[in-house]
Amino acid sequence: MNTTSSNPAGDTPDLGQLQVYLTSAANGYPIAGASVRVSYTGVPDSTFLELSTDASGQTETIELAAPPLEYSLTPDTEEQPYSEYTLQIEAPGYEPVTIAGTEILPDVKALQNTVLKPLGPAGSSEEVFVIPAHTLYGSYPAKIPEEEIKPTDETGEIVLSRVVVPEYIVVHDGSPRDSTAQNYYVKYKDYIKNVASSEIYATWPADTIRANVLSIMSFTLNRVYTEWYRNLGYDFTITSSTAFDHKWIPERNIYADISVIVDELFSNYLSRPGVRQPILTQYCDGRQVQCSGWMTQWGSKALGDQGYSPIQILRYYYGDDLYINTAESISGIPSSWPGSNLEVGSRGSKVRQMQEELNTIAGAYPALPKIDADGIFGPTTRKAVRDFQSVFGLPATGIVDYPTWYKISEIYVGVSRIAELS
Repeated sequence: MNTTSSNPAGDTPDLGQLQVYLTSAANGYPIAGASVRVSYTGVPDSTFLELSTDASGQTETIELAAPPLEYSLTPDTEEQPYSEYTLQIEAPGYEPVTIAGTEILPDVKALQNTVLKPLGPAGSSEEVFVIPAHTLYGSYPAKIPEEEIKPTDETGEIVLSRVVVPEYIVVHDGSPRDSTAQNYYVKYKDYIKNVASSEIYATWPADTIRANVLSIMSFTLNRVYTEWYRNLGYDFTITSSTAFDHKWIPERNIYADISVIVDELFSNYLSRPGVRQPILTQYCDGRQVQCSGWMTQWGSKALGDQGYSPIQILRYYYGDDLYINTAESISGIPSSWPGSNLEVGSRGSKVRQMQEELNTIAGAYPALPKIDADGIFGPTTRKAVRDFQSVFGLPATGIVDYPTWYKISEIYVGVSRIAELS
């Protein structure tokens, strides 16, 4: 099968990658045997490839035409730096979904992670999602400036006693006062990955991506910590309006490079000395909009090109007294990080717990092996960890590091539903 498409514009293209991953809204299990038809967005009846999902709910990774890499690396070009494809997804027993505008950048892997709803009693009802332009390419309202540190001593104001990474947040898909906008219940890490994929390009330097991810997380955790919108009488955590918060887009694809970085950093936020709350780190693009005293995204890209580290990029814009902090608590996990990597030779209760969680996951993902939960990390456990990492987009080292521990916890909670029972 030829899995490389030609560019409908006729240019000699660069290539990006796409993989689709489907799970069930009913139980978090992967959906095998689903059909994914790929076509050019805006070209009716142009299906050129049909994929199917395996036992892990994943399609093969395919190559697709994308514009030249330099389009996403310079603020000066007017050319769209990504190509757009439409995905028509169907699976027996589930509502069909069409996603128009999956964005393919060159040299990076796009991940289309979609949760399908079981068919209702009325039968099939297709959902269609149209993905709007990336914020660095399209036109969106500029951020309305706010104080970066919120007053939290007013009578009756709800404020958390400590910084907690939530398992879920409620995203209002519109401006705060738009009562017609829908609220979405979104996993915190999935929200951060979505926003970062919507607001920066995954082709940028890794440390630029890290700096921007830290800014997005700190801003979001400030909204969580201060209960900002609930104190204004709303029933959500944050909005998808760029004038007030960040751009979050239902069913948009994310990028593998961004996903790995968020998994690495998700418990971090930005602090100033003597201030308990995460800093509301506001930014702008630096091309269409300028913002004195804030980070600019294109500026952060230029600093990353010069070899600046994430904290150097952030301090360049926000001042030398900014530092990276770690949340005291992470919600929705069975047990916290052991404090050091688990690898061949490790023993004890944390190894046994990890093995038991992998076995529960293997019950939902038949491509993953079951192992003896004996508390001893041997070659069989290393292989099971490596297989898990391969399925869930982590570096396949066979070592349970910080991101892998929490990814195992996340998938375990999803397939065992212990969060609903606790």
